[in-house]
Amino acid sequence: MADLNLRVSAVRAEARDVLRLELVDPTGAELPPFEPGAHLAVELPGVMLRHYSLCGDWRDRSRYVLGVGRAADSRGGSDYVHGQLREGMELRCSRPINNFRLVDAQRYLFIAGGIGITPILAMARWCEAHGKDWRLVYGVRSRQRIAFYEELREWGDRVQFHCDDEMGAPIAVPPLLANLVPGTEVYCCGPGPLMTSVQQHGAHMPSDALHFEWFSAPAAPPLGEAPPQEGFIVELRRSGGRFAVPPNRSILEVLEENGHEVPFSCREGLCGTCETAVCEGEPEHLDYVYPPSQRDSLKTMLVCVSRARSERLVLDL
Repeated sequence: MADLNLRVSAVRAEARDVLRLELVDPTGAELPPFEPGAHLAVELPGVMLRHYSLCGDWRDRSRYVLGVGRAADSRGGSDYVHGQLREGMELRCSRPINNFRLVDAQRYLFIAGGIGITPILAMARWCEAHGKDWRLVYGVRSRQRIAFYEELREWGDRVQFHCDDEMGAPIAVPPLLANLVPGTEVYCCGPGPLMTSVQQHGAHMPSDALHFEWFSAPAAPPLGEAPPQEGFIVELRRSGGRFAVPPNRSILEVLEENGHEVPFSCREGLCGTCETAVCEGEPEHLDYVYPPSQRDSLKTMLVCVSRARSERLVLDL
């Protein structure tokens, strides 16, 4: 995965339980370019890959800026960053990866919750630089948790801050989506309940006008509501392997059990690390990366969660 070795040039508190990290090339060289919505896959010592959104200015090639929230249920990544990462340390990282691209439009509505502000901040900065019509609703539990406040407040009434403890409730999503001007693109990143609410209350909009970046997979549907899964065969074009994938196992798990290494990180269909080319067969996309409008034409799939509609899949492995 990693093809960049970056030095931590700054670590500072951005809000309660949010750190701002700045990464630079140790030799002073320019960093690879990125577009708003991109993230880095970062190797943390003793921890598996973690993915952090780039929230800096896309025009600034001297540094990457990340915002890392401390998760209450951390699997080790945010605990390491908040507890052990220091200026001067070096990290192995991917080049920028973008599964949350900002499409060109005249109007944008950004809805962010908590640390979900990180990719949205980069998008808002791009819109401001290009004279786009945009606004942002940013929800946090309390005012102490507003990350990047000094930058956001410079945009005046384009940014609406919503503090749950002051308002007595989380963001009310229905009014935000009820009377949008046609052609408005909606981008949302934040906690699962906020994302799910935007999905539900934006159902009247064109599906390709709603864009999401999930930090964790939505809760599974109640027992009895999830469609039953069926087994299928997966074949590997280059290595010649042929394996049965039962209903209760993922393609990734079956490949691992049979000695095939596929890069992965989240195992939840969130990051795109395990993206694999499909040579034959029809995938059933169950991830949270690919927009629904693109899925019928895709020639790749995320093998950590997605399955097969056909009886047989042939992968380019």
